[in-house]
Amino acid sequence: MTASHLSHTTAAPVRTRFAPSPTGYLHVGGARTALFSWAFARHFGGTFVLRIEDTDLERSTPEAVQAILDGMSWLNLQHDEGPYYQMKRMDRYREVLAKMLEEGTAYHCYCSPEEVEAMRERQRAAGEKPRYDGTWRPEPGKTLPAIPADRQPVIRFKNPLDGEVTWNDVVKGTITISNRELDDLVIARPDGTPTYNFCVAVDDSDMKITHVIRGDDHVNNTPRQINILNALGAPLPFYGHVPMILGTDGQKLSKRRDAVSVMDYLDKGYLPEALLNYLARLGWSHGDDEVFSMEQMISWFDLTHLSSSAAQFNPEKLAWLNNHYIKAADNQRLAQLVKVDLAKLGVSAEQGPDLAAVIGLLKERANTTVELAQAATLFYRQPAPEAALLEQHLTEAIKPALAEFTEACAQVEWNKAAISAAMKAVLAKHGLKMPQLAMPLRLLLTGQLQTPSIDAVIELFGRECVLERLR
Repeated sequence: MTASHLSHTTAAPVRTRFAPSPTGYLHVGGARTALFSWAFARHFGGTFVLRIEDTDLERSTPEAVQAILDGMSWLNLQHDEGPYYQMKRMDRYREVLAKMLEEGTAYHCYCSPEEVEAMRERQRAAGEKPRYDGTWRPEPGKTLPAIPADRQPVIRFKNPLDGEVTWNDVVKGTITISNRELDDLVIARPDGTPTYNFCVAVDDSDMKITHVIRGDDHVNNTPRQINILNALGAPLPFYGHVPMILGTDGQKLSKRRDAVSVMDYLDKGYLPEALLNYLARLGWSHGDDEVFSMEQMISWFDLTHLSSSAAQFNPEKLAWLNNHYIKAADNQRLAQLVKVDLAKLGVSAEQGPDLAAVIGLLKERANTTVELAQAATLFYRQPAPEAALLEQHLTEAIKPALAEFTEACAQVEWNKAAISAAMKAVLAKHGLKMPQLAMPLRLLLTGQLQTPSIDAVIELFGRECVLERLR
C-alpha cells in the first residue's frame, strides 16, 4: 500500500464493507474478502459493515441470507453495522434516481430489449464492440425520437463520453479504463427497480465506505461505480481487487469438485480459527508466519503484502493447520463438536468413558473432529473382534498371562502408570513381549488391533468395563 493509502486511513475513520448477494451459501472466496475487510477495519479501529445485496429477486432467497449470516457467525467475523438490505432501501434509490434525472446525469431510454439487441448485432457485424448507441441520450441540439406509446422506459446513466477512469488499486496497482469503453448503463429497470452498480455506488456513498476490498471479478464494475459516485459528488473509496482462489487443479473453485461453502468445512470437522488462518494466507503474507491468531492478523493487516496473483487452495495445508488447532483446543469444547459427529455415525457417548478424556488421548493424530469421532467410536461400541484375529492372537500360550493380568486389574490402583507396571510384571513372569499381550487386549476391549497406547486405553475404559470384557 502506498503512503497515500496509509495517510488516508489516519485522516478519516476507516469503514469497510462485505456485501454478498444472497443467491447461495457463503463461498470461501467471499469469506476471505470478508476476513480481509474485517481485519483491515479492526487494524485501524474502524467500522466493518455487512450489507446484503438482495436486488436479484429471482435468485435471492431468505435461506441464502441465513446461510451467509450463519457462516459469518461461525467464523466469528462480527459486523459493527448492519446487516443492511438493499431491498429495504428502495425509497432512497428512487430519491437519488429522481435527483439524477433532474440534474441531467441520467435519462429515460425507451428502446425495447429487441431494439437494443438489434443495435448490438449491427455493431458486431461491423466488427465493433457491442454497446448502447445513445439513441435516447439528450444532447444540446439533438432531436430525440417520439416516445412510443405504452412503453415503460429504463433509466440510463449518462456516462462521460471522453476522458478515462483511473484508480490506484491497492492490490493491482494503477488501472485505467477509457470512458469510450463504457456505454450508458441501465441504472433502473422499466418497473423502477434499480440495478446492481447503481445500488452499490449509492450504498458506498451513503455508508461512507472508505475501502472496498473485493474479488477481482468486480474490476469491470469499478469504473462504472466511480463515474456514478463522481456524478453524485461523493468521495471515492480506495479499491483493492484480490485475485480468485483456484482449486488443486489450477481451475476456478467449483462446487462440483471442491468444498466451496464455508459451512461445508464445519460439517467436515474443521475449526473456524483454522479456516480463518488458512484463508488469511491465501493471497496475503506476513513474513514466513504460517500459524497466527486473528489478534496477530489484526495487528499486521494494513493491506500491504496482498498478492496480485491467484492463490491455489491446498487441502493438505488446511488439514495440517486444523490438526494444530485441534491439539491446542480445549477438550470440553472439542467434545461438544465430536458429540455431533458421533451422532451422525449413530453412536452415543452417554454410556462409556468421559468424552473429553477420550479426546485428550486421541487428538494428537486427528486432522478433523470427524476423524476424532471415528477414532472415538471404539470407546462407545461393543467390541466385535473377527474370529480369525482372535484365533491368531488369543493363543493357548497367552491365555494364562491374560488371566493373570485380568486379576491384576481387579486389584491395581486405577491409573496409567500402575496399569503399565502390572502389565510389565505379567510379561516378565511369563517371558512375553508387549505385543503378545497388547494385541489380544486390544481385540477383547475394542475389537480392533490398532489403538492408542493400550495402558491409556485401559485406564479410560474404567475398571468395571475392562473386567467385564476380559472375563
